[in-house]
Amino acid sequence: MPVPIDDGVSARSDLAWAISVGGIGVAGFAALLLFMWHFAATLFLIFAGILLGVALNAMTNLLGRAIRLPHALRLVVVCLVLAGLSGGVVFLGGSTIARQATALSETIKSQLTSVKAFLEKNGIDASYFELGNASATSTSSSSPATPGAPTTRNLPSASTIASSGGAIVSQTLRLLLGAVSAVGNFFIVLFLGLTFAAQPSVYRNGLLFMAPERHRALATAILDRISDTLERWLIAQMLTMTAVFLVTWVGLALIGIESSFILGIQAGLLAFIPTVGALLAGTIVVLASLASGWVAALSAFILFLGVHALESYVLTPIIQRQALDIPPATLFGFQILLGVVFGIWGLALALPLMAIAKVIIDYFKAGGISRETAPT
Repeated sequence: MPVPIDDGVSARSDLAWAISVGGIGVAGFAALLLFMWHFAATLFLIFAGILLGVALNAMTNLLGRAIRLPHALRLVVVCLVLAGLSGGVVFLGGSTIARQATALSETIKSQLTSVKAFLEKNGIDASYFELGNASATSTSSSSPATPGAPTTRNLPSASTIASSGGAIVSQTLRLLLGAVSAVGNFFIVLFLGLTFAAQPSVYRNGLLFMAPERHRALATAILDRISDTLERWLIAQMLTMTAVFLVTWVGLALIGIESSFILGIQAGLLAFIPTVGALLAGTIVVLASLASGWVAALSAFILFLGVHALESYVLTPIIQRQALDIPPATLFGFQILLGVVFGIWGLALALPLMAIAKVIIDYFKAGGISRETAPT
């Protein structure tokens, strides 16, 4: 039976419209990926501010269970307590932190030099252990003195002085720009966190308003579940970081390691990054302990294993059993991927990003299962 002309034209129009919409969707998705790739550092910075806001809001809500005060006043109390703790640490232990940081830097440099010499002695290429003195060594070795000849000290030429001065100015500007960038990023994250925590409902309603009305209920459920998951995980993570700091500090002090306090601080901070952070912290602790002898280094290594076991098999199952449940191999692979692609930001924020993705996947999976098992 022949198809009417009007139906054929309508079918072709629908097909052309579907192809056009699909092409526009693919192009838009590709443009979104390109935008995210190009501005990844800025997006990670904003996400870090959001995480800080979620953490402050979680602590504010915990305080609300004990004290009946408005949200703004509770947030002020939380910020004052955190500022007081930070100021107290800097005021009471600032000189100790500075002294131990300098000693730790020199110790690690000397231990890396010893490791480099040991590897080269055994025929292993260790050029990646260079600590910045290669240029000086090559300069001194490129013009050896003739035996028996009088040594003369020639004044540097004007071009040499100009190039050296330019290099010094360039390095100084690079350090200043790096310091300004780091301080600026810190205040950006701090400002975003405070503004998000001050009025969380405003930003929540704004995000929900952007969703289509027919999908607003679904968006509300997913957003609330993500917020609840991140709040519980951040509270658990802060408790874990505090425990790792205290155990590492006290353990290294009992062993007799000089820089125990600053090593405890770096171990606690690196505990924010699962798996990779523990490995980095353990490597730094062992390298710093080598200066005190093999017995101290072995004791520090055993302490690192004990702290890692405490974090993995005691703190994480007890504190975070209701926060996240991500297989270690999956998390480690995702961390390595984001770390290679986006650097330190991707490595540090891999877990919360994966937590958000897991919440969304679990929600749709649970919804699909309920729909499939629902009686017809």
